[in-house]
Amino acid sequence: MEAPVVEDLPGPDELLAESFVVRLPMRTRFRGITEREMVVFRGPAGWGEFGPFVEYGDVEAAAWLAAGIEAAYLGPPKPVRDTVAVNATVPAVDADRVAEILGRYPGATTAKVKVAERGQTLADDIARVDAARDVVPTVRVDANGGWSVEQAIDAIRAIGDVEYVEQPCATVPELAAVRRAVEVPIAADESIRKADDPYRVVAADAADIAVVKVAPLGGMRATLELADTIGLPVVVSSALDSAVGMAAGVAAAAALPRLDHACGLGTGSMFTDDVAEPFVPADGLVEPRWFTGDLPPRSLPRADPDRERWWRERLVRCHAVLAGGPAVRDE
Repeated sequence: MEAPVVEDLPGPDELLAESFVVRLPMRTRFRGITEREMVVFRGPAGWGEFGPFVEYGDVEAAAWLAAGIEAAYLGPPKPVRDTVAVNATVPAVDADRVAEILGRYPGATTAKVKVAERGQTLADDIARVDAARDVVPTVRVDANGGWSVEQAIDAIRAIGDVEYVEQPCATVPELAAVRRAVEVPIAADESIRKADDPYRVVAADAADIAVVKVAPLGGMRATLELADTIGLPVVVSSALDSAVGMAAGVAAAAALPRLDHACGLGTGSMFTDDVAEPFVPADGLVEPRWFTGDLPPRSLPRADPDRERWWRERLVRCHAVLAGGPAVRDE
């Protein structure tokens, strides 16, 4: 997906004038990392976040900056609901840890269980899913594109009935092939947020559900526009955001005209510290909140000086992309 060009773009010096590069330690390894780094910065409408994963190049990362600028300079869209149901997220841990992790999501009745982790077996996945079923009534699984078509079909049949399988394979044609072969609904995540054309999944009849994430799509309003036009039920999920980024995700979910599934917006419990009060579910629900005042100094775990410099330089490069300038790929 091409990075958006932002009109009335604030300058990089303005964005960095009141910004912090933070490093959030995690309770459990997730997505191969144990710490999450990002920049949070304040504008006239509140705080925004810039936290693309470190392996992303500047064009892809620029959409995350556009989302942060929208949050800081425009604020949230008007909500149509006061609460958003959230799912618990279970990393690729041993089955005997699943109940402990689900305990961090009070009242959640849906769990998203990570599967297809490199170095693990299908038996590990089945045991983890079964352990989640022992605690909550609804389980969905997320393979992050880790299976081939044949592996996905075999794994889905072995795992059994789930709410849906998220991104079983990497490509849209593969998703379509799996969807034709199994009874379980298929959800597309990376095939939407990382695609040049997010509507290909619809044209290929490759998914039943669209998983959307505010930062990679360029902001709350871009997410709502995609949800309005893609023609699939939508699940809003986080991109391992801080509380600032999570506020934008919850705001987008709260503004959707239709929301049939629990959203992946409870991942704040994966951090041992955060930039502000995290979104912790009560009775499986979170309420929209927006951060406009000073963030508590105690809750700003700062990155090392070399990492702070790296992130500030990255923000400047991505700002040039949003302004229509040349992109530089990250090392």
